[in-house]
This record gives sequence, C-alpha cells and structure tokens, in this order.
Amino acid sequence: MHYIGQSLWGMHVFWWLFWIVAIVVLFSPITPVPRVRRRETPLEILQRRYAAGEIATAEYEERKAKLESDTKLTK
Repeated sequence: MHYIGQSLWGMHVFWWLFWIVAIVVLFSPITPVPRVRRRETPLEILQRRYAAGEIATAEYEERKAKLESDTKLTK
C-alpha cells in the first residue's frame, strides 16, 4: 500500500510539470519578445522629422549640411 501512495505522488508531480510546460509552450509564441532598438543617428532623426512634415525643406537642408560638415570634422 505504501508503494501505491508514492507512485501516485510521482504522477501528481509529473502532471503539474506537464501542465506548466504545456502552458509555457502554448503562450510563448503569443508573448512578444522585447527587442533592443538601436539608437537613431542624428541624420536619421532629421530625415524622419522631415518626412513627417515637422520641418520645412529649407530647414532640413540647412541642418543636413551642418550635420554632414560635423561628421566630416570628426572622421
């Protein structure tokens, strides 16, 4: 009789582990994995703002020239 009790306890633990693993496997594709975003360069930020219409063409050209001249100085 003592053997049956231990056997059932082992099955009980097995089923808990089974359901925990099953839930993790089922919900892991649904949960998005946070991705590390790379930092935008100043030129990319400027291009995005220009494309969104936040700045005018003249201001875009002026800032782009300034960024490009600063980039040439640092290289």
